[in-house]
Amino acid sequence: MELHRGQWNKVSKGCWEVRGKTLGIVGYGHIGTQVAVLAESFGMHVIYYDIIPKLPLGNSQSCETLEELLEAADFVTLHVPKAVETVNLIGEKQIALMKKGSYLINASRGTVVDLKALARALNRGHIAGAAVDVFEKEPEKNGPGFQHPLQGCPNTILTPHIGGSTVEAQANIGEEVAAALIKLVNHGATINAVNFPNLELPYHAECHRILNIHVNKAGVLRDINDIFARCDTNVRAELLGTTAAIGYLVVDVEKKTSDETKKLISELPASIRTRILY
Repeated sequence: MELHRGQWNKVSKGCWEVRGKTLGIVGYGHIGTQVAVLAESFGMHVIYYDIIPKLPLGNSQSCETLEELLEAADFVTLHVPKAVETVNLIGEKQIALMKKGSYLINASRGTVVDLKALARALNRGHIAGAAVDVFEKEPEKNGPGFQHPLQGCPNTILTPHIGGSTVEAQANIGEEVAAALIKLVNHGATINAVNFPNLELPYHAECHRILNIHVNKAGVLRDINDIFARCDTNVRAELLGTTAAIGYLVVDVEKKTSDETKKLISELPASIRTRILY
């Protein structure tokens, strides 16, 4: 922007190469692993931490604890989901463990970082810079009025949740959502559902698939299995997932008794919705 304003300001102080530096990735899933591959192509040493043991890609090295990663990394990038366990995952204590002069990147969820603690660390120079693309409270539409604790902090890049804002990404999202809806309608699969149990049962030939949504309380699965026993129904596969409020059952049964079992399951007091596929 300075050159656009006619200002020539060539400096090297505070400018560093990423080659040879250590990148710490918190959350080594689909995105974290891709970041690791890209970082290695820039000559970075990559370390990562995930609550689930993951085999490394390339020369990445796993850390036993989050604290170990924070103490070793020159750059820390976050790629974890929004969950109770990840709220303020990076807080005052964790920021204090980071190297003086290190950098923090958050492109995961706005609730993952204690932003007031990060602002204090930036203003006193413990953290040399930050890039944040996600916020706990984001405006519903474009326009003025956005306020945030990191506004005005030194060497801080703030972007309006644009991680997926490309023509290609939006097209891919549209295709992914459409494919997920087709799998739900045709197979009862609910992988990546936000507020529903995530299930996907493999296809079994010569079966009917029964889907049941029910109130999540003790004894429902027992009652459903009792129905299978009374109807002499052969169950090929059964998968149950629950949230605090509801349960979702996907079960493949032999065709000759599927109508009767579906009817009886629908009549259970806890049943909310039952349908049969295939």
